[in-house]
Amino acid sequence: MSTLIFIFLLLSFIMIHHLPVVSSTQYYCAAGVDSTPLQLQLNINFGCSQGVDCRAIQPGGSCFNPNKLINHASYVMNAYYQTHGRTQEACKFVFGNIG
Repeated sequence: MSTLIFIFLLLSFIMIHHLPVVSSTQYYCAAGVDSTPLQLQLNINFGCSQGVDCRAIQPGGSCFNPNKLINHASYVMNAYYQTHGRTQEACKFVFGNIG
């Protein structure tokens, strides 16, 4: 019986320490709500010129709606972040972001 308890405790310890409740890891990059329309457009232009496939935010694209500049900028900024190593530097846009 004590062997089963030991195995249960060991497995519980392993599971707890491999499934963090809170993590400081950043998973996405998004435009800041206080960004100006010009900043948002410049971020879109930058991301699209750096290899982000921006067809999704074009009319008829899967991420076109809602048709808001902040949503489109966030899509592009996050796509850039995801495809450039998910590093802090990949979310440091010159023009307004909350990364």
